[in-house]
Amino acid sequence: MVSSLKEFLDDSELEQIDDPEEKFVTSGVNWQMYEALLAKLEDNSYYRITYLDGILEIVSPSIRHENLKKRLAILIERYLYAKRIRFSPMGSSTIKKQLKQAGVEPDECYCIGEKKNIPDLAIEVNITSGSIEKLEIYRRLGVAEVWIWQFNRLRLYHLREEIPSEFLDTYGYEEIQLSELLPELNIALLEQCVQISDDIEAIDQFEQDV
Repeated sequence: MVSSLKEFLDDSELEQIDDPEEKFVTSGVNWQMYEALLAKLEDNSYYRITYLDGILEIVSPSIRHENLKKRLAILIERYLYAKRIRFSPMGSSTIKKQLKQAGVEPDECYCIGEKKNIPDLAIEVNITSGSIEKLEIYRRLGVAEVWIWQFNRLRLYHLREEIPSEFLDTYGYEEIQLSELLPELNIALLEQCVQISDDIEAIDQFEQDV
């Protein structure tokens, strides 16, 4: 990938970059530069942009990454439809707050119940570890629950704004075993079905046992 943010912004061949999983990290990026990059890539869904206190990370996800995040989304949405839970999918929408100096594009995110500007649930699929602490970004943005897929399992975190000092290592989030947003969802079943490569088989097994 390019060696500087300026070079990246000036690159006219963005659509031709096809590295399966690549990461670019730089520091000293002000908010205006971050906004300029978002504007340049507005019509390009190939990249995930993350920003925290002047540190910028650009990731080009692999096909494996995209397959996993899509299968997760399909199964979660099938569950929400089956249980008649109203929701609004926000996909990989950019969520940002200048006053908090934080911005992120989740792999998937949802509002549960009514629509909001900030999602209730954000999902991250980690094939390679990121260089920016995502939980700190989500805390600043006020996202209630974050699910992180890594090493073939989901780790669930719920924001504890009232007692953040008890969860300093996880930036104010408590790691939980069951979702507080979707308490009846069988997380172990979801993990199992996400790893089934055939989407129809994964959906069939998930809906049979859910």
